[in-house]
Amino acid sequence: MNIIVLIKQTLDTEEKITLQDGKINEDGVKFILNPYDEYAVEEALQLKESHGGEVTVVAIGPARTDSALRHALAMGVDFAVCVEDESSIQDDYVLSKILAAAIKKKGSFDIILGGYMTIDNGSTQMGPRVAQELDIAFISAVTNLKIDGNKVLAQRDAEGNTENIESSLPILITAQQGLNEPRYPSLPGIMKAKKKSIDRYSLQDLGLSTEDVNSMIEYVDVYLPPKKGEVKLLEGDADEQVDQLIALFPNLLKLN
Repeated sequence: MNIIVLIKQTLDTEEKITLQDGKINEDGVKFILNPYDEYAVEEALQLKESHGGEVTVVAIGPARTDSALRHALAMGVDFAVCVEDESSIQDDYVLSKILAAAIKKKGSFDIILGGYMTIDNGSTQMGPRVAQELDIAFISAVTNLKIDGNKVLAQRDAEGNTENIESSLPILITAQQGLNEPRYPSLPGIMKAKKKSIDRYSLQDLGLSTEDVNSMIEYVDVYLPPKKGEVKLLEGDADEQVDQLIALFPNLLKLN
């Protein structure tokens, strides 16, 4: 079974975001493999262990993206592909075209996995967009997956309920939290990952022109959310607190 996993490098969830010249300041911050993509990598490895085959991870990004690819390789992935891109911000429309082109260049596949969403911008578009580019079936937010021959049996999170879906290979699946528990890279795995090569593609290697990757959106401004106001604690017994709250109403109405 040929398995491809789409991954992305994101800022660590514990990092404090700062801006410089209208952009996120990346100096000294920690980047990680997008947590939802870890579920996808783990599921790919489990499918390989059950059905045989090989797993390839594909990412787009600058040189620092190697750390996310190495993390996946340390988990047990066989091959890694990086589409080198030093540009600042691109929308999912463009990125999906690049990923689809990289997958086509890599060759045949049976199943593609990716994270349900990315934690940096909250996007859930990448999976369905890539599936559309490749003209294959797609199931999102999967919490349980079984492959039986050419048959695909999946359970997906559906806003508090569960949907059971049957499809067939080839297919693209996005992994929701709860699908599995990602393994930690072992020390031997980390050492092996350091020696594994990463295939690198440029946009020209993929046969894409500048016109092919023109963004469909324009970022006018990037800013941090406003600071929350101070919290005022009401003191005294219940009656005294009610009086204090009533006294605050005029100011609260002004804020609205």
